[in-house]
Amino acid sequence: MEENTNSRFPIPKKRFIFKLKINIWTILLGVFLVVFFLPLILSFGELQSQDKQIDISRALSDIKEEKVEKVEIQNEKVILTYKDDSKKEAIKEGNDSFSDLLDKAGVRPTDVNYTVIDQSLSKTIGDILSVVLPLGLMAVFFFFILRAQSRGAQDIFSFGRSRARLFAKGKQSVTFADVAGVEEAKKELEEIVDFLKNPAKYRKIGARTPKGALLFGPAGVGKTLLARAVAGEAGVPFFSMAGSEFMEMLVGVGASRVRDLFAQAKVSAPSIIFIDEIDAIGRQRGRGIMGGHDEREQTLNQILVEMDGFTPNDNVMVIAATNRGDLLDPALLRPGRFDRRVVLDMPDKEGREAILKIHARGKKFAKDIDWDRVADRTVGFSGADLENMLNEAAILAAREDKNMIEMKDIEEAATKVKMGPAKKRLQSEEDKKITAYHEAGHALVTHVLPKMDPVHRISIVARGMSLGHTLIPPAADRTHETKSRLLEQITAMMGGRAAEEVVFNEMTSGAANDISQATRLARAMVIEFGMSGLGPVNLGPEMGLGDFGQLEWYEQSNISPAMQEKVDNEVKRIVDECYKNAEILVRKNQNILDNIVEKLLVKETLDRDEFEKIVGKKGSEK
Repeated sequence: MEENTNSRFPIPKKRFIFKLKINIWTILLGVFLVVFFLPLILSFGELQSQDKQIDISRALSDIKEEKVEKVEIQNEKVILTYKDDSKKEAIKEGNDSFSDLLDKAGVRPTDVNYTVIDQSLSKTIGDILSVVLPLGLMAVFFFFILRAQSRGAQDIFSFGRSRARLFAKGKQSVTFADVAGVEEAKKELEEIVDFLKNPAKYRKIGARTPKGALLFGPAGVGKTLLARAVAGEAGVPFFSMAGSEFMEMLVGVGASRVRDLFAQAKVSAPSIIFIDEIDAIGRQRGRGIMGGHDEREQTLNQILVEMDGFTPNDNVMVIAATNRGDLLDPALLRPGRFDRRVVLDMPDKEGREAILKIHARGKKFAKDIDWDRVADRTVGFSGADLENMLNEAAILAAREDKNMIEMKDIEEAATKVKMGPAKKRLQSEEDKKITAYHEAGHALVTHVLPKMDPVHRISIVARGMSLGHTLIPPAADRTHETKSRLLEQITAMMGGRAAEEVVFNEMTSGAANDISQATRLARAMVIEFGMSGLGPVNLGPEMGLGDFGQLEWYEQSNISPAMQEKVDNEVKRIVDECYKNAEILVRKNQNILDNIVEKLLVKETLDRDEFEKIVGKKGSEK
């Protein structure tokens, strides 16, 4: 296969770099290997030399017959070099010297060319090293083992120490100016910062500094960001630690770390302690699998004592964050511990615009970006979603070698954040046409119904688990839902199935999720909202929820089988009527439906402007 040299992203050449990290353990290992294998190598050499060994009597006979050119004497070993350059060895026997052996063999020593090599010193040194070197290496090895064990023992004693990170004044760059969309929560924390900066102002009038503040809200709304802003604004030592960092495999370590953390904070008072994801250690006691006194509960008990026990703790403020307030222990939530409960919600339109301005810093946008429309498009987005959306838009623009981020980049990024990236799935023309009619049915019915919001986007590009989508963001941040709007929502959900049956006289499995959502919403109207012929009666299970959504009591529904049958019939009636209305609207506007599908099969995605060119502007005002 030829390399693609025209690729926009050239493949770099591979370079193989080998790095050898040399330390004491590498050296010890090398020495041990030498000491272990050297005798084996020497013994292997001796085995090979055994083929060349001869008896001393034969060696003397060869010398007498003048077959030997040269003789070397090395202690007890006699090395013979023959005239044909071959070598053989012989071992002397007894205490006779080599000259005495020659006399006995009838050979004059002067007639033989031999040299004596004295190896007594080298043999002595070798014998000493063979004993001393292994012992020395073992001593060094055990020295390092014992030192490592002593370090481990010191680490064990340090388990109980707090691992909180200290942010001194000026060490945190985030301030309240970098936080938007949570103005009420920001004001609460600004007041806490003022408590710590000017305590005399509040003590003069008799006010007590709050012991703690709990930040509660869904993921991504800015709880940790607010805490970082407090660290940047407070001007006092700020200790930050995650709830999971208190826990360890050793029993009692969590409580010890809590004591050490508060001890450090008291020494540095006035100070702030921030515990992120406090639900890891603050869960309601008595509900654990291990019983009523496991390690987590010991840690929680210690936090309760430190925050409001016998020891005064006036100058240490505790800020905690969680998105599972329903799991927290009631003793942790009572006044005197967490006096301030700061609830953070998803940002409204004004908050989204402010967040977009903050995260747009440092990015290059086209001049025609309609930020008001972007804020309308992103209903239900958290601050983290908005930051991720703008980052994805910048990545998309850079991928296409653009100099500016355009509106369509933001639109694609917003869809990607919520629904996942586009997938090019292989579909037959028939499947593609069915998908187009299904999504066009949703869009058409939504457009015709007077109380539904305008269609923002319709697409037959697969994303996630869906083959297409019709995007209908709320035109406003609503708190209440009316019965007529809920019925229209169910009708719009049935628009895809109605279009399939009207056009193809067939049903597909693509409407499964629509049917599930419609049924769930219709059942809620009957048993929870009292929006049916059965009247304003709660026909579902009874439950009591605390301030943070925690389940305080639960009672299974006690309705009779006859009433349950009425509930089921009422749910079916609502869904059937909505489906009939959707079918009527599709048949009445089938020509428009065909025009939407024709355009959709060509472009695959239609935005609001392109869609309204086909169907016209939304008629009724909300």
